[in-house]
Amino acid sequence: MILADKIIRLRKKNGWSQEELAEKMNVSRQAVSKWESAQSIPDLEKILQLGRLFDVTIDYLLKDEMEDEEFLHDSVDSAVKKVTLEEANQYIKYRKKVSSWIAAATFMCILSPITLFILAGASETKVFPISENAAALYGLLVLFVIIVAAVAIFLHCGYANEPYKYLEEAEPFELEYGVKGMVTEKQRMFRPTYIRSNIIATCLCVVSPVPLIAASFSSNEFLVITMLAVTMLIAGIGVFLFILNGVQWESMQKLLREGEYTPHCIKKNKIKEAISQIYWLVLTAIYLWWSFTRNAWKISWIVFVIGGLLFSVVMAICDIFIDKDK
Repeated sequence: MILADKIIRLRKKNGWSQEELAEKMNVSRQAVSKWESAQSIPDLEKILQLGRLFDVTIDYLLKDEMEDEEFLHDSVDSAVKKVTLEEANQYIKYRKKVSSWIAAATFMCILSPITLFILAGASETKVFPISENAAALYGLLVLFVIIVAAVAIFLHCGYANEPYKYLEEAEPFELEYGVKGMVTEKQRMFRPTYIRSNIIATCLCVVSPVPLIAASFSSNEFLVITMLAVTMLIAGIGVFLFILNGVQWESMQKLLREGEYTPHCIKKNKIKEAISQIYWLVLTAIYLWWSFTRNAWKISWIVFVIGGLLFSVVMAICDIFIDKDK
């Protein structure tokens, strides 16, 4: 095995991208790329630095006949978490179990404003004998109860996931013999279900506005609000399916360090997650402020429609700036 192959092997074993290795070595990414493609050879000082960084001997790096790593310290392996076959199986089973809880909690969050919408519409159109203040009070009470229940589920799932937190971090870990093959086989078997579920969920989300659009041609305001609730229900079912199977699929990607779970993507997703939380909190605050101060319950729901459409744009802009900064 030549030096170029050994650099690739050691870099991937540590879970680093070429950019990350270049940063640690104080060189450009192009320099690392040339080393790994055997277009150039690091100078002696850089080889010594590589040995210290990877904690391997210079003999191992320079002698092509040496295939197995020769470490400077016997304890090097203890610093890297090793995932056993049993641990990987337990993690996949746990994520399959918890996926329904996470999907249900998200579904609850999506449906939580429906009672508020219907009661507010009923008070405006006099469908039910209820005052505007009572409608707002009961609607908000139901909304907060549902949200609190959903948050409790999220927190429970988060605490239960603590033993597997290292899989979601950018720090390296190793799969013991047989783990990769087992996870890859499970992923292959689950793929048809994952694809079918995503197709159904996508179709539901696409057609979800149809009831609302159809009702918008009617002069019956309560019918419009009712169809808004139907739209949210259909979209919620679509999101439920996305999460139910997505969580299981992601559990296998995390173990294999694929897709959104390479070390670089993990770091990027943490930034995007923080931005998205702030985004939806601000959006909810705008909705509540507009609804209460302007008594605009009949139209304020449009905030979430516009916000949902703009969310993908915000995330795309985040990707551009994060990658540019990197």
